[in-house]
Amino acid sequence: MSSSGLDASTEKMRADGVAEAAIATFGELYGRLVAGESGLMAEADLEPVTELPDADELPDGGADVLDQAVVLKLNGGLGTSMGLDGPKSLLEVKEGLTFLDITARQLLALRERTGARLPLVLMNSFSTREPSLERLARYPQLQADVPLDFLQNKEPKLLADTLEPVSWEPEPGLEWAPPGHGDLYPALVSSGMLATLLDHGYRYAFVANVDNLGAVLDPRILGWMAREEIPFLMEVADRTGADRKGGHLARRAGEDGLVLREIAQTPDEDLDAFQDIERHRFFNTNNLWLDLRELDAALRERDGVLALPMIVNRKTVDPRDSSSPAVIQLETAMGAAIAVFEGARALRVPRRRFAPVKTTNDLLALRSDAYVVNEAFEVTLHPARSGPPLIDLDGDYFKRVGDFDARFAAGAPSLVACDRLDVVGDVVFGADVTVRGSVRVQAGDDGQTHIEDGTLLDG
Repeated sequence: MSSSGLDASTEKMRADGVAEAAIATFGELYGRLVAGESGLMAEADLEPVTELPDADELPDGGADVLDQAVVLKLNGGLGTSMGLDGPKSLLEVKEGLTFLDITARQLLALRERTGARLPLVLMNSFSTREPSLERLARYPQLQADVPLDFLQNKEPKLLADTLEPVSWEPEPGLEWAPPGHGDLYPALVSSGMLATLLDHGYRYAFVANVDNLGAVLDPRILGWMAREEIPFLMEVADRTGADRKGGHLARRAGEDGLVLREIAQTPDEDLDAFQDIERHRFFNTNNLWLDLRELDAALRERDGVLALPMIVNRKTVDPRDSSSPAVIQLETAMGAAIAVFEGARALRVPRRRFAPVKTTNDLLALRSDAYVVNEAFEVTLHPARSGPPLIDLDGDYFKRVGDFDARFAAGAPSLVACDRLDVVGDVVFGADVTVRGSVRVQAGDDGQTHIEDGTLLDG
């Protein structure tokens, strides 16, 4: 069963033009799955991380190596969970600007301030590449001495009962899945981007999700990384109630090295411990810093396969249809490479470096006055806030961006003084609504409820 499943998967990947580096990585994960590895990390095998160096205490520096740095943004997502049918990075998020607009303007402002080359490189998917590059064509000054993007890989979904690659005639595209952010490493190699960056004198890469508008290259962090000769650096932030399900930093019991544990790698009986923000204090922001020379050496030493911790993601082949066949997607997290590099470090960063949009809850906070945009196009929390407001919008009416926009057609309410906002049922917000403290809004029994213009909702 296992041999035929791997052979069929490999044949399918080659027939569809998937790169050999990605095929080798998939084969290594497949072998571990067949051998009985679950990909789970038990709480008993981990120890919490209690102390870390703090980014706010780093000295100035980095100017001497800034010209060796590149900004790499992950841009493969379509935002289907939010009802989008195009690149998530083209969603308007603040003052009429998209993720890509803000990312481009942030980088151009940093170039102007420093005079460094600082190329922007996107890791696109086949679905996001064309529209994203079309959007960035508005910024011809972004052109640099390396290509603007490279493509992520894909892998076959496996039937859960046989581990054969699934066939799904109603929609063949659903037979494939992204391999997770850990695909960054084989994709850098197979695309030739890693070699190109090194050939052009780039040694350091700042990597972040394109939907995290707080992720701006900080020269002080770059300088510290270079001085300390750190091969791999992860930015982590203090966990709040909103981060209970995000991957956290830990140590293997009795060992010095760091590991990243995702919720999909956690046994059911350890979920309470995973979500204990007092025990596991730091979560991965997915802002990473790579020494590209060290990455190249590690990949060469391992024949192109970093052997990252495995994530076994169990779904149905059509995620919209729970009655479709059960499948397994083999994934890895790019932050998991912290366990691969000797001397890898983690750095505690302030919350302002983490402003992602995963749901319309996040989108509402970002569009509101709880976040501000400065002259360098950096999106940060309002100075009066220490963290984002907690928002829970009714998924039946707000989950999809189209429905969300219809209910906030006059703009986001003021949330700068909001601690928590819960909306239950079908509620439409008027213009200039203000929310203070902790507020719960529930629609009436007779249908849609309207919050009138200028309303103050005070908890």
